[in-house]
Amino acid sequence: MSSTESSSFTEKLKSFLTSGEDWSRLKTTVPGVFVLKMPAYKNSPTRIAVELNPVDSSGSPTKRRGYVLATKEELDQMKELFQYDKLLPLIQSVENVNPSKKKGVAAKPGEEVLEI
Repeated sequence: MSSTESSSFTEKLKSFLTSGEDWSRLKTTVPGVFVLKMPAYKNSPTRIAVELNPVDSSGSPTKRRGYVLATKEELDQMKELFQYDKLLPLIQSVENVNPSKKKGVAAKPGEEVLEI
């Protein structure tokens, strides 16, 4: 990313932080990766974070709330969790026990997308 692209990217994030609605998502060019605006809470100011959330065929999130990451440390911790050998058998067992889920598709034209 050039310094001009980096500056524009940073400006888009700053703009989203100041003008986005609380709890709104900004789509990115990477499916399942969103920027999330979180409201001020107690001693924490309004801030943005990265949300990882699976998407459907139209690019809309499939979960109400995905994994919210605000720091590199949180990302590193999440990566470590996904490396556990027992995670896959656990997920497969949960999938086998749970009833099947209906899949819906809803397109939302005109949404702003952040290129990353």
